[in-house]
Amino acid sequence: MSTHGSTPETETADAPAVPSVPSGPSGRVGVVVIGYDDAAHVADAVRSALAQGPSVGEVVAVDDCSTDGSAELLDRLAETEPRLRVVRRRINSGGCGSPRNTGLDAVTTPYVMFLDSDDVLPPGAVNALLTAAVEARAEVAGGLCVRRELPSGREVPWQPALYEARAVVPRPAHRTRLVHDTLCVNKLYRTAFLREHGIRFPEGRFRYEDFVFTARVLAAAPRVALVPDLVYVWHVRRAAERLSISLDRGDITHWQARTRACRAAYEILLGAGQKKLARAARAKFLDHELRMYVRELGLRDPRYRRAWWEHTRAYLAEFDAADWSRGPGAPGRLIGRVLLASPEPRDLSRLRDLAARPARLCPPYPRAADGTPIWSADLPQVTLEPLLTRPVRFLPVAVDAELHLRATAAPLRLRLHELYGRLAPSGPAAVEVRWRRREDGTVAGRRTTALVPAGPGGWTAETTVDAAGLGAGTWELRLRLRFRDGTSRETTAHALTDADARRGRGPEPPSGRLRRRAVPGLRRHAVPSLRHGVVLLRPYATNSGSLALRVAPGARGVTAVLRGRLRRLIH
Repeated sequence: MSTHGSTPETETADAPAVPSVPSGPSGRVGVVVIGYDDAAHVADAVRSALAQGPSVGEVVAVDDCSTDGSAELLDRLAETEPRLRVVRRRINSGGCGSPRNTGLDAVTTPYVMFLDSDDVLPPGAVNALLTAAVEARAEVAGGLCVRRELPSGREVPWQPALYEARAVVPRPAHRTRLVHDTLCVNKLYRTAFLREHGIRFPEGRFRYEDFVFTARVLAAAPRVALVPDLVYVWHVRRAAERLSISLDRGDITHWQARTRACRAAYEILLGAGQKKLARAARAKFLDHELRMYVRELGLRDPRYRRAWWEHTRAYLAEFDAADWSRGPGAPGRLIGRVLLASPEPRDLSRLRDLAARPARLCPPYPRAADGTPIWSADLPQVTLEPLLTRPVRFLPVAVDAELHLRATAAPLRLRLHELYGRLAPSGPAAVEVRWRRREDGTVAGRRTTALVPAGPGGWTAETTVDAAGLGAGTWELRLRLRFRDGTSRETTAHALTDADARRGRGPEPPSGRLRRRAVPGLRRHAVPSLRHGVVLLRPYATNSGSLALRVAPGARGVTAVLRGRLRRLIH
């Protein structure tokens, strides 16, 4: 949800009388739905909460001074649904925290959940969380959230490792990974617990308010129950006229707000004596926030880059030695050390690859005079020595990919780069190539081919891709490197462009002979097809520099591509 406005207002107005709440196991949960100018979606959110069944005793819909008829729509729903109460705020708060606090003040149930107006609760969500909380006598219960891309319907689980199996965590310090799930909406809270500890959201126009709320919850050391059930669907509408806070990252103020929230979360945890959680919160910043924004930094204009670089260096300067010593070879920490060592933006494409998931450290691989691996000759203080002892399966190995779309059976050339002599002892043997469709996770085009030594600098492999046979969609190249010692490593491939070719980054032929011809850029191709007549193919580099392929078969597919391009231009 994205709200806009001026002075925050915390008093409620025009609220109907509080209905009686059923006793016993029914009616134990109140769902707070917040919305601002979202008449197109808020009714669906409210209905998804009411559809949870008798466990939901009340739905408190807080309208943050909408101007599009949202409040009137909610009033009409409340006329036929006694469990629904509508609370109208007199002044728009400018954020999500104040309306959630308003709803929290209004609920009368033993447990409370939060729901944004453009999202939904899937069937059974409340029962799954309530059952877990009651059985474990937990103050907090959390479950799986998925980010659903619209209109494609593609779903990406949020922090799935936390919710792989049922678990009860006596104290958050026992599972520090909890700091990674900063969402407040995929959880059920005991209302009295929140009120006893004075746990509330930041008021007013405070972006990333759930970071602070979550830190306050964890600082109070609740007993936490975790379930693998799907309990929240987070709708992602990238083409929306007003982007959500999490998507609208093009303005430097959003990064400043995010670091402000991360700093506040750290200070809350540290102030409560939760040192392990505070350290974990800083590690999470390096691994998640920093890597996410670095992947996009090359897309920003020079002014943004300089402002981002300066602000991030100042924030990272607050970290102490202990924050850098844990996992020193981790990609986020290497990126952070480069930032601190350089007062000006530099090496953006190389940092982008290192920020990818999985991470890739692309050439060059220089060494200091004593042989110590370093980031670059002019930044010798940024050593890469931790890579010499990091297990091969965790190394940021780099593979270049070059795809030639002259026909439907397109040659794909790969080059695996040696990384300070770490790969040769494990014996790179083969690479499994597969294409994964972004929209639904379908895997196709799976092939395995041998890796052939190509001099001291690496290994090459070559295979073909039936690009037209993949089917319509956006296909991401995924690789599994296999080594003779039994080690394997999942990775993606750096998409070679004309700029890489000019820098000499093109993969060598399997024979190891020096490449003399230029590497073709990532251009759109129309290739003939017996089945479809024509197939439009477009290889491209993702935000993290990985190779992907868009496939549009037939005249209908070509028309859809053109229509999409026109829509993006208009937007």
